[in-house]
Amino acid sequence: MKPDTEKDAREAELIRKNQRMGLAVVVVVAVMVGVSFAAVPLYNLFCRVTGFGGTTQVSQSLPDHILDREVVIKFNASTARDMLWQFTPEQREITVKIGQKGLTAFRAYNPSDKTSVGTAIYNVTPLKAGKYFHKIQCFCFDEQVLEPHQLASMPVMFYVDPSMDEDPDMRDVHTITLSYTFFNAASSALESAMEGFYNQESGDIKTTN
Repeated sequence: MKPDTEKDAREAELIRKNQRMGLAVVVVVAVMVGVSFAAVPLYNLFCRVTGFGGTTQVSQSLPDHILDREVVIKFNASTARDMLWQFTPEQREITVKIGQKGLTAFRAYNPSDKTSVGTAIYNVTPLKAGKYFHKIQCFCFDEQVLEPHQLASMPVMFYVDPSMDEDPDMRDVHTITLSYTFFNAASSALESAMEGFYNQESGDIKTTN
């Protein structure tokens, strides 16, 4: 083989190696980006399935039996610091039997002169009650749009799973608190709050009433 030919071959092989390495770097970066975007949704799904961190469950229908044991359900409403809405529960508390359908609503009012979009996140306390608190209808995680000076009523339908009565660790639970926090859907605070919300067993979010 002539010297020029050998030189060309080495250069061609070097180009191919660089191309393979570049492709590998692109693939690794793409995977890392994909994992970072999927991490929060996957963890949220884990929380919803297991009730971890006071996350409630989502159900399509009511249980087939109701127990005599009663539980007081309290309702809290708050907003993020940059959220201008006025957000309150229509009822402060109700008493339901375990397995019985519970129905309440929250009111949200936009006092500004501009259309505003909000998203709510939630949890229950005590945290160990999360896996037994089932929502059938809820406004959380969906974007809620309020026109200037619009008042909206947002219903929540739920029940407490009868299997809670069989859990020895739940015998001391007579009150469950359902809390919602509204965030400005256009702000970066929502994503940070959602991640922090599910990563903290206390569910402690900096909010204002």
